[in-house]
Amino acid sequence: MTLPVLHSAGVAYRRILSHFPQDISLAFAYGSGVFQQHGTDHGQMQKNMLDFVFAVDDPVTWHTMNLLQNRKHYSILKVLGPTKISSIQCGHGAAVYYNTLVPLDGKIIKYGVISTEALIDDLMHWKTLYVAGRLHKPVKMLVQGENGKLRASLVANLKSAVTASFLMLPESFTEEELFLQIAGLSYAGDFRMIIGEDKSKVSNIVKDNIDHFQFLYSNILRDCPQVVYKPLQGKLEVDKSPEGQFVQLMALPRTLQQRITKLVDPPGKNRDVEEILLQVAQDPDCGAVVQQGISSIVKSSSITQSIKGIATAGLWKTVAYSSKKMIKMWKGWRRKPSVSQTS
Repeated sequence: MTLPVLHSAGVAYRRILSHFPQDISLAFAYGSGVFQQHGTDHGQMQKNMLDFVFAVDDPVTWHTMNLLQNRKHYSILKVLGPTKISSIQCGHGAAVYYNTLVPLDGKIIKYGVISTEALIDDLMHWKTLYVAGRLHKPVKMLVQGENGKLRASLVANLKSAVTASFLMLPESFTEEELFLQIAGLSYAGDFRMIIGEDKSKVSNIVKDNIDHFQFLYSNILRDCPQVVYKPLQGKLEVDKSPEGQFVQLMALPRTLQQRITKLVDPPGKNRDVEEILLQVAQDPDCGAVVQQGISSIVKSSSITQSIKGIATAGLWKTVAYSSKKMIKMWKGWRRKPSVSQTS
């Protein structure tokens, strides 16, 4: 499998990947160590932890090999062996197993392992929106195998992000407003945004990476029949009629549709999904209902994955990682202008 050289940093990423078992169907790097975020200079960016996600077809085999090569990366859970580690990965939280604060090639990295099957499920249906949400935003794709179903699910996930965002935006909006909405999807309902994350995180991600978002979404927007896209002006107009919103609701991922129907349909009525979504499409608060549905998915997966992270990282690394997050949140809060400065 060839690893593409991406920008000037391609060789550095390839060197890091060479330390791991190579049976990977998809690998990407993401976060503030990969893409510069607003308010962070290049020097700070170089010091930030590098975040990776590896999708693997057979987690037990992959963890077996990785325990042989990189046993020190694992917490005390390594004594349980690869089968149990794989069981913890697949059976709890967002089906991701993270090793964090790993020193490698002069960098500090964190890497999550997810099965290819679980990744496709999340991309197609938004079961947890955990990895799917990360892939709504620009990532540095390092490995992409020939799995046609996985490739199709990556595109479907981007289309779903656009559709859900359309439902929560007004009739006319700018490209930047759309990208802010998309970038915020996977943070809606995430308890870490209350404590542990910089409150300006979403806008910081978008402001300095508009061109990366355009690269991801411009073709989808051009081909979408329900939007008038004016790329030169950076403006869009979307169909907000009940008929248009119904089409969009019917195109949403299955888990989100289920969450919406649970919010709207009283217990015991048991109406079919199409009937409920038709009702939601005519509701002036349609966007708010979609937002609630997304928040309910993210809330449950972020809590369970974070609890699992304490075990997979180990207590010392959990405290160290959480401390870094709190410091970033504090710095972000201090950077915010006061009311008197903005008025």
